[in-house]
Amino acid sequence: MGNKINLIFLWAMLVAVVAMATEHRPFERTKGINGLEKIIVRDRRGRSFEVYLYGGQVTSWKNEKGEELLFMSTKAIFEPPTPIRGGIPVLFPQYSNTGPLPGHGFVRQRFWEIDANPPPLRSHLSSGAHVDLILKSSEADLKIWPHKFIYRLRVALGHGGDLILTPRIRNSDVKPFNFTFGFHPYFSVSDISQIQVEGLQNLDYLDQQKNRTRFTDHGKFITFDSQLDRLYLRTPNTLRIVDHKKKKTIVVRKEGQADAVVWNPWDKKVSDLGVEDYRRFVAVEPVAVEKPIILKPGQEWKAIVHVSVVPSGCSRKSCIPHT
Repeated sequence: MGNKINLIFLWAMLVAVVAMATEHRPFERTKGINGLEKIIVRDRRGRSFEVYLYGGQVTSWKNEKGEELLFMSTKAIFEPPTPIRGGIPVLFPQYSNTGPLPGHGFVRQRFWEIDANPPPLRSHLSSGAHVDLILKSSEADLKIWPHKFIYRLRVALGHGGDLILTPRIRNSDVKPFNFTFGFHPYFSVSDISQIQVEGLQNLDYLDQQKNRTRFTDHGKFITFDSQLDRLYLRTPNTLRIVDHKKKKTIVVRKEGQADAVVWNPWDKKVSDLGVEDYRRFVAVEPVAVEKPIILKPGQEWKAIVHVSVVPSGCSRKSCIPHT
């Protein structure tokens, strides 16, 4: 009888260990388009995201119903060194053409690795369904940008299926450096003419269609009926994309990125974007541009982007996740 009880106990322990492993290491490494490696992460309720090692780029985020919450161009090119159009490109160490480097920097055109032993990262937001990526500056990178760095990126699912990105950038050089930074998420929407972006009223912005001329936005919210490309300065930590047709709101919470870009090309021709693709996405980008981030040798910078989708009619206090 005692042996039977011991066997039952050991079996229960084994089941518990397997369950914990499944909870905390729930990712699959597989081949994606054109054989490029990608990571698929799922939680126990079937919510998921996919991230390509090329670019460290999230290309899919789905809820428990399997609905895609990010947009990928119908003409996206998965052939290095071309950047991938759609999902969430990583912009470092330069946003756009604000400096001497190639537009949006170069890390979105590098092959990242899985970080098997990342430094501890405290977060009560994650469900345990996550993957840690790492990119270290190469000799080729140093010829373009002469500063050694280590970029760690955790991509995680929150307890409610939210998508959480936590970048950590360390100066591994012997001299200080500065950089501008951003994520460039393409959020899936029903129709660009049926949405509005909230949270940027009465703020200054640089109009990137007019040589970054400075204006003030006096509107209550942003709507779209033509091309729009604005860099908003010193923005609040919470922005909202209200989709009237879907009756849902995408809530973007950010820490460590003072600015935000709102972009849609409308019908302007973009070589790797389908003719009608502009109707199905909006880019609301957490960025740090106006004041470049300065890192001393050995110093690390961290930020957070936390995205959730909630019913448009629910209480803002009850629907927005707490950080």
